Amino acid sequence: MPDQYHDRHLLIRAARGERVERVPVWAMRQAGRWDPEFRAIRAGMSFYEFSENVEAAVRASLCPRRFGVDAIILFYDITTLPIAMGLPFELKSGAGPVPQRPIRTLADLNPLVAEPHPDTYAHIRRLLGRVKEELRGELPVLVFAGAPFTVATYCIGTGKDIDATRQFAAENSAVWSELLEKLAVATVSFLRTLIAEGADAYQLFDSWAGMLSESEYQRWANAYHTRIFAEAVGIPRILFVKEGPYLEAMCRTGADVISLGQRHDLAQIRHDYTQLCFQGNVDEEILRTGTVEQVRDAVIACLRAGGGHRHILNLNHGVDKDTPVANFATYVQTARQFGAATTIGA
Repeated sequence: MPDQYHDRHLLIRAARGERVERVPVWAMRQAGRWDPEFRAIRAGMSFYEFSENVEAAVRASLCPRRFGVDAIILFYDITTLPIAMGLPFELKSGAGPVPQRPIRTLADLNPLVAEPHPDTYAHIRRLLGRVKEELRGELPVLVFAGAPFTVATYCIGTGKDIDATRQFAAENSAVWSELLEKLAVATVSFLRTLIAEGADAYQLFDSWAGMLSESEYQRWANAYHTRIFAEAVGIPRILFVKEGPYLEAMCRTGADVISLGQRHDLAQIRHDYTQLCFQGNVDEEILRTGTVEQVRDAVIACLRAGGGHRHILNLNHGVDKDTPVANFATYVQTARQFGAATTIGA
């Protein structure tokens, strides 16, 4: 179960809608290639070799702690789960995760295990335990899973090529439906295991679902978000859809926290949905290309838009590999300096 320090963590209290002394801050991909310490730990290992090396993954996950972030998210990949189900992947430069045997037919799909035994992702469970040991309750530990739609696109080998995904779904409707179903069952099982073993919150990533039409989004994305959030409970649940255009649907999923993109007006949304917590939405491009002064200004503007309550400071997407270290440090330091409600209102 979540650890004994759970109730004192700033981010967890904010996610629950409690009044907090300062807006918490973290960032997607905060443990990544932009950080020279992360690169030194990886030291030539392939991606999956690195992520399955528990001690290296522990050190990588903890790298952002030195900047003052308010949560540690574990370092692994959304393809961890389909690998555990029986579909091997490899990471190809410029193409991302690629399945060794893309799902094309029911014969390809049938061997995948809908509820993989926790031993098949034992390295993630050990990673969670080791990070918690290292932190000793200092920070909450976040875990994550890919939502069925986005993970399915990788399983069939289309990734973010939305037209290719649509074509596959149209030509192979039974395979597509069964793949989404298996992934939904597996995702709930995976998250429940990590919740039971001490995760403090989880984020569900549906990175490519924002490119769907509204009807596609309801059938292939939103219905599964709602189901997963209803079945994997007990800790705060965060929904991330990259630049998600269907905000009303996102807010009805049962998620405690909704991640926002650049298309969203944080101040207006905070006014319209007072019962939810929102995460975001500093532009990651400013961290990648801006000056430290521009980063500082963007963070302060975001904090003011969030109003100091039911807000977790984050980016609209992940930290880019070309982000200067000084910009990330400024992002966190500014949040810590100006994140108090009294400062935001000044």
